[in-house]
Amino acid sequence: MSEYSSMLSDLSENITNEDLEQLKSACKEDIPEDQSNSITCSRDWFSYLENNDKLARDNLSYIEHIFEISRRPDLLTRVIEYRTTVLKISEDDEIDTKLTRIPSAKKYKDIIRQPSEDEIIKLAPPPKKA
Repeated sequence: MSEYSSMLSDLSENITNEDLEQLKSACKEDIPEDQSNSITCSRDWFSYLENNDKLARDNLSYIEHIFEISRRPDLLTRVIEYRTTVLKISEDDEIDTKLTRIPSAKKYKDIIRQPSEDEIIKLAPPPKKA
């Protein structure tokens, strides 16, 4: 079993039917209602996302977003751990790839990145009161 399959299996074991309904609700703009009704377990949900280019071994941003808005930090942490240890993609690298995938966001890339020490404006201390 690949590490990707292992991660999905681990995630599936931690998603209850109630969780699944919440995750499907978070995806309602991307999953038509008739197809959403046919998704009855988390493995079906992952398969649907894979078949519709929302999820792949090296494309995890969609489920990261869904887990984040669904308030499932435990699942999000597992995905981030896989991304950073197996794929060796850091948070900064992920921001770069997200911004290049979204044309309108390219202009914000420099705003999001942290300034270097040279770019930080040093302010003089305030004058002392007499």
